[in-house]
Amino acid sequence: MSGGDSFAERTGALRRVMRGRDPGEEHRAATPLELLFDLTFVVAVAQAADQLHHALAEGHVGSGLIGYAAVFFAIWWAWMNFSWFASAYDTDDVLYRLLTLLQMAGVLVLAAGVPEAFQDGDFSVVVVGYVIMRIAMIAQWLRAAAEHSAGRGAALRYAAGIAVVQCGWIARLWASGVWAPVTFVLLVVVELAVPAWAESRGRATSWHPGHIAERYGLFTIIVLGEVILASLNAVQSAVTDHGLSAHVLLIALGGLLLVFALWWIYFTGSDAVLANLRTALVWGYGHYVVFAALAALGSGLEVALDATEHHAHLSERAAGLAVAVPVVTVQLVLGVLHPLTGTGAVGHGLLVVAGALVVLALGFSSPALGLGGAVLGMGLAVAATLTANTVALRRRARA
Repeated sequence: MSGGDSFAERTGALRRVMRGRDPGEEHRAATPLELLFDLTFVVAVAQAADQLHHALAEGHVGSGLIGYAAVFFAIWWAWMNFSWFASAYDTDDVLYRLLTLLQMAGVLVLAAGVPEAFQDGDFSVVVVGYVIMRIAMIAQWLRAAAEHSAGRGAALRYAAGIAVVQCGWIARLWASGVWAPVTFVLLVVVELAVPAWAESRGRATSWHPGHIAERYGLFTIIVLGEVILASLNAVQSAVTDHGLSAHVLLIALGGLLLVFALWWIYFTGSDAVLANLRTALVWGYGHYVVFAALAALGSGLEVALDATEHHAHLSERAAGLAVAVPVVTVQLVLGVLHPLTGTGAVGHGLLVVAGALVVLALGFSSPALGLGGAVLGMGLAVAATLTANTVALRRRARA
């Protein structure tokens, strides 16, 4: 490789023809641009989790969960669409970088609108940010259609499908009453259907299975990092107000154990094997629940600390369930996704279900155990589930 080529790769070439990447390319890894792109989503995820924390602490459980699910869908779907496109068509030239920058700007606009969406039910700014991201994505697909003739059909279907749905999101801003939730669900279903439709005929896009698996793993680590940061901030606040109590210490230890055990469960074994489009879509779509639940775990730990310090308007049982339910959700969803792709610490489905039931029981038992004891118990229960599944996997490997 010449020095000029090396410099171009480091700085971004002025212009490259956008062609499909080789799905069998060796040593394919996330690029610095993709990692920078992810950092903007850190902000959006943090905003959504923080607003969920405040909603739960105020006792607004139903509205808080609905708002969180809606906002997190926009965050996750925009991230997922870029990640899959980049896996197939990452040219990393100036135009590609500028369109990625536009998507990053849209993420930040969306993040700025999250408080209004939670507090007033006003999704105007969130929709504006989302549409900005999606317009940039349409431009990327149109460029792929123009420059990569072999993938033109799928690229045009993606561009058309995304464009139509964005018109729907804009029109929905004027929906009221029962039509607001109905149109939201309908548009989500259509969004999810676009990739399956676009890939249904002709040549599929050349996404890289190993690269996709790595991208999901990296985002999982980012979300776990948000859980740690949110928990640390809550612990610092509690210690500053009333000193370090036994309950605060137990919640902190239990929360750290939960994060570490869930990380271990997720990253046990090799990269996910995404053998076909159906497996890839189930894996990708299932991660909406995984990511949302992991981020909600941070909110739950904050709520548990608030309840311990008598700063939350909800019962101890509700605070304990705010931790238990996200953990159980992650356990059960990974219990389905990991066997599908041959990864993760799932030695037996019944062990996963048993571990989840124990965690849920500990959440219900928070008034008797105290929040500190309940959260620490949840951490130990997940660790025990991990151990049992790991032993089962090793016995299966020896058989």
